[in-house]
Amino acid sequence: MQQKISKIESGEQKRIPASELDALLNIYKVNDPQIRESLHECAKLAKQRGWWTKYKDAFPGGLPDFESEASVIRSYEAQVIPGLLQTPDYADAVFRAYKFREDEEINRLVKARMERQNIFSRVDPPHFMTVIDEGALHRLVGSIEVMRTQLRHLTHMASRHNIDIYVLPFKAGAHAATTGSFTIMDFPDPMDTSVVYVETPTSTLYLEDDDEVREYNAMISRTQSAALNPTLSMNLVEEVIKSLEE
Repeated sequence: MQQKISKIESGEQKRIPASELDALLNIYKVNDPQIRESLHECAKLAKQRGWWTKYKDAFPGGLPDFESEASVIRSYEAQVIPGLLQTPDYADAVFRAYKFREDEEINRLVKARMERQNIFSRVDPPHFMTVIDEGALHRLVGSIEVMRTQLRHLTHMASRHNIDIYVLPFKAGAHAATTGSFTIMDFPDPMDTSVVYVETPTSTLYLEDDDEVREYNAMISRTQSAALNPTLSMNLVEEVIKSLEE
């Protein structure tokens, strides 16, 4: 029994039967019915594999795991439209531009990216706030038609109650997030530390240190302040769409 408890506490054993969980709660003298019920619910969820487990190659750091739990997602994107707002054709063009890949691999990556966006279809979706550099609106990804459809999709997503899109215009000049793109995920439980996600060509970083999170919170706040408000942002998007149509 002691060996089994050790494996559970260390995380080596991921799943625990209800009877064993009750026994452990008795040992630890956890008598609060609500706490016991919550822990049993966690034990049930541990048996369910997330959809992203089919795409481990696409998400080596487990990003969808954090996104599915987050109540608020805030991001700054410097080069392209954020992945959570991309259309399939736009995502396809982004993946093809990075390096040579077989069509099968690209199709798999696009499908995985589209599945990530299902968090917005939940009954209680996370609030998504993003600041997009104006350069991402003008950068022709794929073709004119792909870009026009992508920008139209952006205006549709901006109409949702839980999505706020800010565009950082060229005229804003130097700004707080000139170091590059990042995402901050906040969680409903105040005991859960916010997580900062930073992607590089060779790895993904998840930052949870209080000082690091505080720095990124300041960066996103100052960058948002320098950006156009959501209404003016969509006006700028519409102008870019018109320029593509001409």
